Amino acid sequence: MPNILWNLMLIGISVIAGCLIKFLLSLILRKTSKTNESFSLVHSALLHLGRAFNYFLPLLILNMLMPLMRIHPKYEPSLTRLAEIALTLSFAALVIGILKVLEDYVYHVYDLNKANNLKERKIRTQLQFVRKLAIALVLILTACIILLSFDSMRKLGAGLLTGVGVGGIIIGFAAQKSLGNLLAGFQIAFTQPIRIDDVLVVEGEWGRVEEITLTYVVLNIWDQRKLILPINYFIEKPFQNWTRTGSEILGTAFFYLDYTAPVDNIRAEFDRLLKASPLWDKRASALQVTNITERTIEVRTLMSAATSGQAFDLRCYMREQLLKYIRENHPECLPQLRTADTL
Repeated sequence: MPNILWNLMLIGISVIAGCLIKFLLSLILRKTSKTNESFSLVHSALLHLGRAFNYFLPLLILNMLMPLMRIHPKYEPSLTRLAEIALTLSFAALVIGILKVLEDYVYHVYDLNKANNLKERKIRTQLQFVRKLAIALVLILTACIILLSFDSMRKLGAGLLTGVGVGGIIIGFAAQKSLGNLLAGFQIAFTQPIRIDDVLVVEGEWGRVEEITLTYVVLNIWDQRKLILPINYFIEKPFQNWTRTGSEILGTAFFYLDYTAPVDNIRAEFDRLLKASPLWDKRASALQVTNITERTIEVRTLMSAATSGQAFDLRCYMREQLLKYIRENHPECLPQLRTADTL
């Protein structure tokens, strides 16, 4: 058999064998998995590892069959190195796919769809940062392994070692902000002043933490705008975190009424409305006169809710209903401007 046909036959065997092994593995996994589950580890593995296995298995078998190929000695080192580089890249893609499968599994175990999801947000914040860092390390190590396979690159690296001291200082000064952001990312991931899905008030804007990267944080504002801030902002500047230790929160609504307002009657109506609302979590409630001016009294209503979103809705509900009650039953208690006849 001619050499080229023999080599093409070995390449064909590698591709067919790799695809056959991948098909059998996916078939076995599908047979053993439970399709009625909300999360399937098998589905995640097939989604993230399927494409990587399409390249990795044929290349692995081809590297095993390389000694059997009839290649001219002049071209053998180059072809062998090319096959090794392709195998290294496919293996790196496989490792990244495994990291994504692990991330899907942890996301399933620590589900955010809970009223009090403090633990889940802690784990997800750390996982998101660690996953991105791990992928970056995999890519850097893969690039190093490929470059070190070339003798010329080894010599170049040895020559650059003499200037590494000065170069390191220059790079350190040039990348000072980037390194600061990276260190701030480490600090946020493990000390966690903010977490994924935290409710923050930053620069006068209310929103939830949607994404934490190595260099910036994305805040999803209530009106669907995105506020993007450098990650070291949360180390250097003050901000409000409404869900730092839990999702429960207190809310207030203020009313400005005339001096003749029957506070006891309004308090009774407030208690009735609060007990009838499913948004109230029954932790705290109060209605008090908190200030008196020359024209009105300030009545503050205090109520608690399980989440900041429910607290906002509860405050709006209480303003609407109490205002309706006062307007219909005690309209004379609304703020008035009095004049006195001095004659």
